[in-house]
Amino acid sequence: MFKCQRPMSIEQQIKEWDGKSVEIIRAVYKNYHNNPEFIDTILTLINEVSYQKGATWLLKRWLESGNQLKVGHIKSVYSTLHSLEDWESKLHVLQSISYMPIDKDEKASVEAFLRASMTDSNKFIRAWSYNGFHELSRQYPEYTEEVRRYFEMALRDEPASVKARIRNIMNKDF
Repeated sequence: MFKCQRPMSIEQQIKEWDGKSVEIIRAVYKNYHNNPEFIDTILTLINEVSYQKGATWLLKRWLESGNQLKVGHIKSVYSTLHSLEDWESKLHVLQSISYMPIDKDEKASVEAFLRASMTDSNKFIRAWSYNGFHELSRQYPEYTEEVRRYFEMALRDEPASVKARIRNIMNKDF
């Protein structure tokens, strides 16, 4: 006899994702991004290490698609910075900073996260931390000179991939 199976939840799909297949995580996004609880679910899942990589990817994709987070949701993302464990989770959040204004209440934790990311062994994390500092300086001009110095040092000392990211920022609006 045929047994009707319940559709998998977003949590189950992220948990079963191999962490590598872009096709699968894109399918998860496609299946759930219009769900009214999508963002609340994703933000809850970011707090759980086993879901962080998938949840941060989905968040980044949602933001890149032109969606905007409410202030409370942004606070929620920034409150998780200290608990991000996987380098890809950190990268996804760093790549999302330009979509999430940094409130004064979150400024110190974002700044600490960016400073730690600048010394990460992963060059992608470092590259996007420079981008994060640029975003911070756009909102808080007191960081502008410090960011200029960081860029000068990076253009001298960082690998080509990081330099390319910095040149991209500088060509855009710095």
